[in-house]
Amino acid sequence: MAKVIVGMTTSLDGFVNDRTGSVARLYPDLAALRKTEMLQDAIANTGAVVMGRRAYEMANGDFTGYEFQVPIFVVTHHAPEAVAKGENGKLSFAFVGDLMSAIQRAKKAAGDNKCVTVVGGASTAQQCISSGLADEIQIGIVPVLFGSGLRLLENLGDEPVRLETIQVLKSADRTDITYRVVR
Repeated sequence: MAKVIVGMTTSLDGFVNDRTGSVARLYPDLAALRKTEMLQDAIANTGAVVMGRRAYEMANGDFTGYEFQVPIFVVTHHAPEAVAKGENGKLSFAFVGDLMSAIQRAKKAAGDNKCVTVVGGASTAQQCISSGLADEIQIGIVPVLFGSGLRLLENLGDEPVRLETIQVLKSADRTDITYRVVR
């Protein structure tokens, strides 16, 4: 079955957004990001995506041109009324009430040869890691310090999560590190 990869971009001090909730300084050049080896590999190997409702809402319902043209499972208790723009034969949306169900449905959609990528929402990522659903964690580190904001690696429970570094990729504006979750 598909492995689950939690992928997030953080500031050097571990925040996924700044104190105002903005992610702008983490993504200074989206065109350059799309050309990175990390994102190209993720696009090629992702068969389904799981994201939280806030990450979904950041696109304002418009996923036209979204890099992951796969089924997307949004974890939310309330599906939006408006249909997302950009749905096609490959890109589709399902709104699922809990993370476990979203991961199970995403694994089925991804099949045996592709991965499930968890892309958005610190809470969704934290739940995925703390519940043991994550097989790998990919952290993109941007050389900026926020000082405060929303931290990614908090609220992971009392049990330590052991990680093994399996890849480090450097590009002009970021360093991407992939860790395997050691069980």
